[in-house]
Amino acid sequence: MDMLMIRNRKDVLHALCFVLIIFGVSADDTRRSLSQEKPERSNAPAFARWLVSENSWGVLRDVVSYSDGEPYRGTGIPYFYLTTLDPTARYALKDHRSSFTISEYPLGSCGQIDPENPTCSKITLTGKLNEVDADSEESGIAKKALFSKHAEMKNWPKDHTFKVYRLDIEEIFLIDFSSDPKPLTVDQYFLPGKEGRWE
Repeated sequence: MDMLMIRNRKDVLHALCFVLIIFGVSADDTRRSLSQEKPERSNAPAFARWLVSENSWGVLRDVVSYSDGEPYRGTGIPYFYLTTLDPTARYALKDHRSSFTISEYPLGSCGQIDPENPTCSKITLTGKLNEVDADSEESGIAKKALFSKHAEMKNWPKDHTFKVYRLDIEEIFLIDFSSDPKPLTVDQYFLPGKEGRWE
């Protein structure tokens, strides 16, 4: 029972940190050039992929940096560079189930509205966080994607044994205009061609 209370307190603390980060930074402070034009909200797969590709951080048990590909080459698959010195990776090795939440607010495209306003989009990708085989081709591609958005990662301490992790998406929860989630399947999210992928 005590462990359950400690875990719940940690979850509350992580949620509080996320709220403080979102509300503590104004849109003007976080505005950056978007690499791709914002799709119409009616095209849920393209809009979801845009939101994932344009962002560079979100909440995965804690605030984390990520990348889904090099600029203009987003795959939709979030990759992370994590160390087991941090609880995020340590917990993932014990229980792979994970949820990753991204907000449109840091992109500066929500204007002056509150980040919690449903017209300021947010997406939660739920699935399993898995370590990528360090000797695989995928690991090299993922590192290239991560380092293209987060150059300082290349110089992070080697003795912290950072490794590449991938979120294998099983469910998607997208809010992009109203408080009702937009229906979006994983297959639709990864749909090739104009509807879901843009190259």
